Amino acid sequence: MADVLTVFNGPFAHRDGPHFQWVAYQGRIPYPRPGTCPGGAFTPNIHTTKEFPDDVVTFVRNHPMMFNPIYPMGKKPLVVTAADGRYQVLFLGTDKGTVQKVVVLPTNGSLGQDLVLEELEVFKNQAPVTDLKISPKKQQLYVSSEHGVSQVSLHRCHAYGSACADCCLARDPYCAWDGLSCSRFYPTGKRRSRRQDIIHGNPLTQCRGFNLKEYRNMTGNPVCVWRSIQYRNAVETVQYGVKNNTTFLECLPQSPQASVRWLIQRDSDRRKEVKPSDRLIPSGNGLLIRSAQPSDQGLYYCLATENGFKRTVAKIRLKVLSDMLVTALTDKQRSPWALASLLHPKALVSAFSPAEALALQQYCKEQRRAEHLGPLRGDLAKLKPLLDHRKSRNRRNHLPKGEDFSLKTKHGRRQ
Repeated sequence: MADVLTVFNGPFAHRDGPHFQWVAYQGRIPYPRPGTCPGGAFTPNIHTTKEFPDDVVTFVRNHPMMFNPIYPMGKKPLVVTAADGRYQVLFLGTDKGTVQKVVVLPTNGSLGQDLVLEELEVFKNQAPVTDLKISPKKQQLYVSSEHGVSQVSLHRCHAYGSACADCCLARDPYCAWDGLSCSRFYPTGKRRSRRQDIIHGNPLTQCRGFNLKEYRNMTGNPVCVWRSIQYRNAVETVQYGVKNNTTFLECLPQSPQASVRWLIQRDSDRRKEVKPSDRLIPSGNGLLIRSAQPSDQGLYYCLATENGFKRTVAKIRLKVLSDMLVTALTDKQRSPWALASLLHPKALVSAFSPAEALALQQYCKEQRRAEHLGPLRGDLAKLKPLLDHRKSRNRRNHLPKGEDFSLKTKHGRRQ
């Protein structure tokens, strides 16, 4: 944290010159210094950032970055070799017990673009991360806090899904599509061809020819093919809600860079976009429906879009139950289960199939027999295992003397 404070107390970054290069700002810095928290030692009379002067707000808009960089531990970034170049990968520990995996993408300017690949929850008690150590030999990351040490793999390719598009959209330099699954990438020419695109992450060009089962009997432009299956690559689930109560439809896209859009289809109508309102509130994890009404029933599509690639993450059919139906099901006196307990057992047996009724009768017969005999005690209990495993004797019927019913041939052999 000392390095972070030193950088924020240093000069601001400023574009200057004919080529708009990043240089250290040497001009006047307004008061209070941008980045200072309101209500502190230097700003006792300012309670919120809305009270900052106009020159401070203008300076922040024109100079949003600091000039000096923050180097990783050892001042050596972790460089990973991918199919289309070499990339810097950063592992950042947070104060809530998570580790962010970030890749630096090259751009036209001198500064790169940071892309968060994933965020792992290392400590469930949200203990702040105090130290990080990388083992290049074992390909492991060791994370420590005040409560313990945890071990995390540098690459988790299996977490990106089992499709070529998911592996390509992940844009992880450690992983590539090998034709069957998303697996670890090795920079060697002896292995078979790998599909990987870290800079653009375009599955329309990298995954052409894979996932043929999804668009069998389809021809034409690959863009049209992908769009034709964007509503079919999710399993439909049914979710029940109660009228005038809150319902939450969960949708978790695998990529943090994906933008989510909700569509609804009622009966045989066309799909329509769900417009946010006071009752319908979309979030990063799903769609919150306040005071659900029967008009909210339908098939909801959670559509994720990233780099022009669209696909359905979740399909949820929402059914809203009325208050009277929920009361009838939960009331102990009026519920169907309470009414069934008042019926005669024979009336309940008639509701089963003949095979089920026969099995039920056999079970009841064995239960009555066990209750009638009661548990074995004393010597009988010791003899029970012998009685259960006893073998039937092989009785032989001997013929009387002088009687022979077999036929003899002239050679003395029986036939």
